[in-house]
Amino acid sequence: MLGYLNYWLLNLLSCVMILVVVLVGVAFLTLLERKILGYIQLRKGPNKVGFMGIFQPFSDAIKLFNKEVFIIYGSSYYLFYMCPVVVFFLMMCNWLFIPVVTNIYFMNYSLLIIIIILTVMGYLFMMMGWSSNSVYSMMGAIRALAQAISYEVSFIMIILVMMILSETYSMVDFYKWQGNLGYMVMLFPLFLVFFISVLAELNRSPMDFIEGESELVSGFNVEYFSGGFAMIFMAEYGMIIFFSYLLVWMFWGGMNCIIMFFSLNGMILLIIFMRGMLPRMRYDELMYLCWKIILPFILSYLIFMMGFKFMFMIMC
Repeated sequence: MLGYLNYWLLNLLSCVMILVVVLVGVAFLTLLERKILGYIQLRKGPNKVGFMGIFQPFSDAIKLFNKEVFIIYGSSYYLFYMCPVVVFFLMMCNWLFIPVVTNIYFMNYSLLIIIIILTVMGYLFMMMGWSSNSVYSMMGAIRALAQAISYEVSFIMIILVMMILSETYSMVDFYKWQGNLGYMVMLFPLFLVFFISVLAELNRSPMDFIEGESELVSGFNVEYFSGGFAMIFMAEYGMIIFFSYLLVWMFWGGMNCIIMFFSLNGMILLIIFMRGMLPRMRYDELMYLCWKIILPFILSYLIFMMGFKFMFMIMC
């Protein structure tokens, strides 16, 4: 009985530890992005609060959470205020299925649960825009829905290919499979397509149509303020770290911790540099890219990989 209790206490402590690390990582990721974008635009970025601006994220968080909360006329009150909380909660839940230090009992189906959470999050953005009772928010919500429907298909198909190859739904078993076989070269085209789908899922440049500042002011979150805006902001940057980790884990797995650490940081820096260097695509080009280029490519790749695996099974 004591050993069973210690097991669950250790898992609870691990979950709390990883969530705290994620929140601190989100804080410094925002600072890193602002500094990099500043240097790209030939300016300094945040450098006043603390040494080299290191306390700027905490200053922003204190300021945001101390702002006044009021009711927007015509908005769906409960939906408007609950959606950011649920989005932030789902972002944190995603991290519980990454097998770093946690070992929760449904880890065998971690990939499936991650897909479900990511699908729900896409529709929550649409609900945030609809509940704000704003024209710009509603346009951002419509774009969020169209983009979620389009890129969820390709995103899930890529994970399906990986599931078929590895014959598992578990992130732990997937890592072991990568270590034994090392399919990085064969899966490199799939990695590039997955990276494009991740940019669309994250609403990052050049696919940031949901929050297009030059078109929609701020998109679906234009009416948000105080803690609600802070939670949306933290969920967005938490998902950047999560997707970077997922990319490294799925395609560069089987490596030691040091290589994975540098790969993860390189992926995050690549996403940040793309925001500073690439212009926004046209919305019709985004839909064309998804339905006429990415989806046929993934279907062809799926057929090819299933045939390859079938031939390998016959030869063995």
